[in-house]
Amino acid sequence: MSVFITKADGEQEIYSRDKLDASLRHAGASDASRARVIEQIERELREGMTTEDIYQYAHQALTSIADVPVAARYSIKRAVFDLGPSGYPFESFIAEILRAHGWRTRVEVAMNGRCAPHEVDVLAEKGHTRAGIEVKFHNTAGVITDVKDALYVHARFEDLKRAPHTQDRVTEGWLVTNTRFTRTAIRYGRCAGLTMYGWDYPRHRGVVDMIESMGVHPLTCLTTLSSGEKQRLLERNIVLCRSIRDNPLMLTEFGVSPSKINTISTEAKRLCTMETAPRQYPKTIDPVRDRSRSEDGILA
Repeated sequence: MSVFITKADGEQEIYSRDKLDASLRHAGASDASRARVIEQIERELREGMTTEDIYQYAHQALTSIADVPVAARYSIKRAVFDLGPSGYPFESFIAEILRAHGWRTRVEVAMNGRCAPHEVDVLAEKGHTRAGIEVKFHNTAGVITDVKDALYVHARFEDLKRAPHTQDRVTEGWLVTNTRFTRTAIRYGRCAGLTMYGWDYPRHRGVVDMIESMGVHPLTCLTTLSSGEKQRLLERNIVLCRSIRDNPLMLTEFGVSPSKINTISTEAKRLCTMETAPRQYPKTIDPVRDRSRSEDGILA
């Protein structure tokens, strides 16, 4: 079926049934559910559709014919976008991901470098590593992080590496984004020793893999919470599904009807405990290894 669809960055590609099937399989959809979803989408498929259109059709179909947690996992990338519009909830979310991987973290830390003061989005510590992390949040998939961001972030953390006081020093700098990097940004980061994590970079070790390997899904994945309820939770710095799984009764503090709490709690429990499709997830985040990875998953 040779139908061109438009990607988030404006480029066009031929619709791929295999690619859609892989994304549904990774979300945990059964063989029968995947076949039904693909059949529904291909009945509606037309020239000029966008990847967002296909996502919406697939999500609606999963919601109607499959378990709700499958639809929630399928929507994980959009759920991360829903952590906006400000970048602060995403900073907290990255800190939570790193905690799940064994790091000690703080957000929005004021530090003084050799030449200038800096506010570090996330400070992460493990063993002898003290990483200063710049978090770049984008509201849409088509926005990418380019070499200007990498240059700026590298300069900031080089200044902090040379801070006169020990409490202000970092051993390395990271740049983390919820979208993608340009090839030039990746090349610069690899050359300069700047650790970089994008949505799917490095391959099998990107942000999405960090999330799924430890089950730290954002609460915005939950289909049983309204937009207003999600926003009230985010404003109180509650960003994880597992927070609701572990303490569902706290939802009453945010205006959630008691009659809904059991349904929300059930979805959160099932989402947090769903097994992922077979895949090579990292057991821990290893910046040295990640700096040596190939450039798979980046834009030209």
